[in-house]
Amino acid sequence: MLFLGKVLVVDDDQNVLELVKLYGEREGFEVVAVDDGDLVLAAFDRENPDVVILDIMLPGQDGLSLCRNLRSVRMIPIIMLTAKGEEADRVLGLEMGADDYVAKPFSPRELVARIKAVLRRTQAADPATNWQLKYPGLEIRADIRRVLVDAAETEVTPREFDLLYHLAQNPQRVFTREELLEAVWGYDYFGDQRTVDVHIRRLRTKLTSLPHEYLQTVWGVGYKFTPPVKGGETGFA
Repeated sequence: MLFLGKVLVVDDDQNVLELVKLYGEREGFEVVAVDDGDLVLAAFDRENPDVVILDIMLPGQDGLSLCRNLRSVRMIPIIMLTAKGEEADRVLGLEMGADDYVAKPFSPRELVARIKAVLRRTQAADPATNWQLKYPGLEIRADIRRVLVDAAETEVTPREFDLLYHLAQNPQRVFTREELLEAVWGYDYFGDQRTVDVHIRRLRTKLTSLPHEYLQTVWGVGYKFTPPVKGGETGFA
């Protein structure tokens, strides 16, 4: 079977750990299970996973704190597990840097599909293409998945990169939240459009030093990427 990557799943529910391990290994992932928040950082350093599945409620260090701490170590894809209907937890998880979330109880097949999707979208583009998007003060490098603001690298999460790159590839085009969910997240989010809003808000914060506001809200519709009217090179390099 083709090896697809290593998953670190963190949950204090043994049934959840066994379920993710069963379905993940069946699909070609190596799954490492941890049931205590205080053991996660050591496991993360030891196992060097490709993606982390992280419950919010944990013994020891909680999932939100862990999400923030893992982000400070490496820009790895993180999928949060949240209680069904706890919108505040979902939004807070996204604010902390999570790329995605799954509400409990969840379908293990859906979780595996989301793991595959987030890994597929965080793989670097073919270096031979060397795609670059250049705008005044802003450079987006698809070949190495880096964002430069005023020539200095700015840390963005994998999902933030995908969202910014998608919008910047289509300047002035207005996207609805549903269209962005489909294009960037790759599946139906069942109407939870605040996911897009949270990621846009985080990106705006990271671009705030630029005199021009690239990410603009089209009220009642969605968002668009708007370059300055004058100056600067635009497009693929």
